[in-house]
Amino acid sequence: MIKHYFIAAMAAALSLGTASAWAQTAAPTSVSASTPIGAEQGQLIKRGEYLARAGDCVACHTATGGKPFAGGLGIATPIGTVYSSNITPDKTNGIGNYSEQEFDQALRHGIRKDGASLYPAMPYTSYAKVRPADVKALYAYFMNGVKADPAPNRPVDITWPLSMRWPLSIWRKVFAPAVAGDEIVGAGADAQIAQGRYLVEGLAHCGACHTPRGMAMQEKALSDDGAKFLSGGVIDGYLASNLRGDHRDGLGKWSEQEIVDFLKSGRNGHSAAFGGMAEVVSNSTQHFTDADLQAIAKYLKSLAAVNAGVAPLVYDDKVHKALRAGTDQSNGAMTFLNNCAACHRSSGHGYDQTFPSLALSTTVNAENPASLIRIALEGGEMPWTKTAPTQFAMPAFGGRLSDQDMADVLTFVRSSWGNNAPAVTPDMVAKVRKEVSKKTAAAGSAPAAKP
Repeated sequence: MIKHYFIAAMAAALSLGTASAWAQTAAPTSVSASTPIGAEQGQLIKRGEYLARAGDCVACHTATGGKPFAGGLGIATPIGTVYSSNITPDKTNGIGNYSEQEFDQALRHGIRKDGASLYPAMPYTSYAKVRPADVKALYAYFMNGVKADPAPNRPVDITWPLSMRWPLSIWRKVFAPAVAGDEIVGAGADAQIAQGRYLVEGLAHCGACHTPRGMAMQEKALSDDGAKFLSGGVIDGYLASNLRGDHRDGLGKWSEQEIVDFLKSGRNGHSAAFGGMAEVVSNSTQHFTDADLQAIAKYLKSLAAVNAGVAPLVYDDKVHKALRAGTDQSNGAMTFLNNCAACHRSSGHGYDQTFPSLALSTTVNAENPASLIRIALEGGEMPWTKTAPTQFAMPAFGGRLSDQDMADVLTFVRSSWGNNAPAVTPDMVAKVRKEVSKKTAAAGSAPAAKP
C-alpha cells in the first residue's frame, strides 16, 4: 500500500511540474534593496536574475494574475490539488528567513527549511547540477532583487494518506543525483559544449519535459549517458519532442543557428513553439545571451540519434500536384483544402516564420501524434518575443471537425509531401478530445489564487 501511495504522490507532484509551463506570468520585478548595495553585490544580483530566468522559476511560482514568485499556482491532479510556494523574500510566508545554505538545500537537494522533502515538481534533480557560485548568485537575487510579497502559502488539497510527505524522502534518496561543485569545464569548443550541457541538464531542466519517465515518475536519464536522455516525453497531453540527432522526429536536420533562432524567437523554418514550450520561450530562453544559446545549440547537436539507421525524409511533390489538379478527392485531402491549405499551403511548406511547414516536420512525423492532435483540436499561439514581436495563431478545429474528419486530415498530413508517420485513428482523437475537455473543465472550476 505504501508503494501505491508513494507512486500516486509522485504522479501528483509531477503534475504540478507538467502543467506549470502553461501559467501566464508577469515579468519578474527587480527592486532596490533596503540597504545600499555595492558594485560587486549588484553584479551578483544581476547574475542571479539571469539565472532565475534560465531556470524559468517565475512559471511555476507565479499564479495566474498573481505577483511574481508569490506562489499560489493551483494544479488539479487525480488525487487533489497542489500549489506552488511563495519564494519572495517575505519573512513570514516566503523565503526571507532562509540562509544561503538552507536555500541551497531546497534548490539542489529538495529539502525545505523545516527538513521536509519537496515534491519533485520542483526540478531539484536537475538543479543539483547548478554550481555553488550560481547558487550564491540566485540567493542574492531572490533576497535582494525580488519584491517581498506576503501571499500565504496554500496547503495541498490532497486527502490523507496520499498527502504524507515522508515517502518523498525515499524517492529523493533513490533518484536525486549528487550535487555539483565549481568544476572547470575545459577550453575552446569543448568548453562551449560543456556550457551548453550545464545549462540543458541543469537550470534549463530540459529533461524534465523532453526525457521519458519511469514507473516512479523519475526521469529515465539525467544526462547524456544513453539514448533515453532528451529522447522525448509526454507532458500535459503534448509530446515534448526528441531533441537528439534523429532526422525524422529530432533535431538532426536543424542547424545550430536554427536551434538558436527557435529558442530566441519561438519559430524557425522547421517549426513554431506551441503548448508549454511557447511559455518557456516567452519567460526564459528568449532572455539567454547569444553565447549561451549557441552553447546550448552546439551541445544539442552533439547528441547522437536514438535511431541512427533511419534515413532522412525527402520532400515529394506528388500530393502538391494532386491537390492543385483536384485529383485527390479523399476526405483527408478535402478537409485539408477546406481548413488548412490557406495557411500551410497545398505544398505543405507553409510560410516561413509565420505558418509552420507541415512537410518533413518533426512534430508531424513523430511516432506519437499527441501534439499534432492537440494542436488541431485546441489551436495554438506563437509566443511574443523581443526578436519576433508578432503573434500568429492557429484556430481550434475541435468544434468544427468530427473525430473521423480530424483523424482523416491528420493521417493525410502524416503521409503527404514525403512525411511518413503512422495513421491517426478516430479513437486517438476521441481520447485527446476527452482529455482537453477535462482540462478545460478543471481550469474553469479551479479556485482563484489569493492576491
